[in-house]
Amino acid sequence: MRKALRWLLSLVVLIGTVSATGTATATAVVPTDSRTTTDRDIKDRILAIPGMTLLEEKPYPGYRFFVLGYTQPVDHRDPTRGTFQQRVTVLHKDTARPTVFYTSGYALSTRPWRSEPAAIVDGNQVAMEYRFFTPSRPEPADWSKLDIWQAASDQHRVFTALKPLYDRKWLATGVSKGGMTATYYERFYPRDMDGVVAYVAPNDVVEKEDSAYDRFFATVGTKECRDRLNAMQREALVRREPLQKKYRAWADETGATFTTLGSLDKAYEAVVLDFVWGFWQYHTEAECADIPDAATASDQTVYDTIDGYSGWSYYTDQGLEWAVPYYYQAATQLGSPSLRMDHLKGLTRYGYQPARAFVPRDVPLPRFQSWVMRDVDTWVRTRAHRMLFVYGANDPWGAERFRVDKGARDSYVFAAPGANHGASVSALVEAERTKATARIQEWAGIAPAPVRTVPGLDKRTLVREQTLRP
Repeated sequence: MRKALRWLLSLVVLIGTVSATGTATATAVVPTDSRTTTDRDIKDRILAIPGMTLLEEKPYPGYRFFVLGYTQPVDHRDPTRGTFQQRVTVLHKDTARPTVFYTSGYALSTRPWRSEPAAIVDGNQVAMEYRFFTPSRPEPADWSKLDIWQAASDQHRVFTALKPLYDRKWLATGVSKGGMTATYYERFYPRDMDGVVAYVAPNDVVEKEDSAYDRFFATVGTKECRDRLNAMQREALVRREPLQKKYRAWADETGATFTTLGSLDKAYEAVVLDFVWGFWQYHTEAECADIPDAATASDQTVYDTIDGYSGWSYYTDQGLEWAVPYYYQAATQLGSPSLRMDHLKGLTRYGYQPARAFVPRDVPLPRFQSWVMRDVDTWVRTRAHRMLFVYGANDPWGAERFRVDKGARDSYVFAAPGANHGASVSALVEAERTKATARIQEWAGIAPAPVRTVPGLDKRTLVREQTLRP
């Protein structure tokens, strides 16, 4: 999966207690000011965990924030095959509060912040860097150990290590690939968490069947907006020769190279093909008016417009380097969408390139494991328990989403009207927002309470990344 303007929202997961049998148990409501003596020594208690080291402490008013390193086995099936250091953060409020376990599915933010579920339950937050994202990468890197089960097992070990300290209820959460990560964790370790809140999580069940995306782009927004975006995208391919001269001049000036994709021409087309997807992923229909008229725009205007929404740097070797773990997973288990793009017929040379095209040649790629996503999808539809999926109605990644059937219990799929990849519980219609908030608080074992925001901690910022992906 690659597509679209890559701003990334951080969202957290709530964590709750589990009984000895693995079933969720009710927790009495405890005032947030009920700090114990051991709470004041929380750093010492965390660092007493075998394999846990302190990298940095960044206190925040009312909280303590720790950046940690945790020793993980490279292979959870065979711990003798070496270890690596995985970064983890803990935003500590009170051991008497629930805990949210957040995963981005990518690298880890080392600033104090709080996800929406953590705000809803007013709890602690634990966040984990996904294996193989720098610096949480084994050396040497055995890429065969980068799969969703190994990553879920990383999360299970972190939870197991911290659960004795944070012994109230736990919730898992994540956004986009992080929402996928939270879902996979629940699939493999369903007794760890007391609930899951997965935001805008794609679900590519059948790798070669992507018609849902074509239907999405044929109906999203107004026809006027769709036509305006399509015209700009088409114009960038019609003017490929003069615009590529600008691209080449920029690459020469900055030292950008294209070894992974194979040529500047392939990178150029990949950026242009992401333009429409990028707009809908992180912008709104109201912003369509900001797109210049393609027919009258100068070459520089077309070039700058594509750069603003897709980014000419994203498919260079330098832009792709940090995201190799993602593309490896997309090429081996997760899948990646492809579009027909009838409005570009006769203008494209490569079409939507598969995920393996963005993985360097020196990284060995096994065959795509088509059964992996089918297994997760079947499990969610028939066995999900206390899972909430939140999507944006105008987000391309929601075209293929998780669903829950009759076998699922206390699980829900909601979509926020007009919302993009930054969809949230707060953006849902009132009835769904009320229900979702109530379920999250109940799963966390707390009494219904207004959501209290903390300035700075709860600031929802869009962080521009260096490549297009979920």
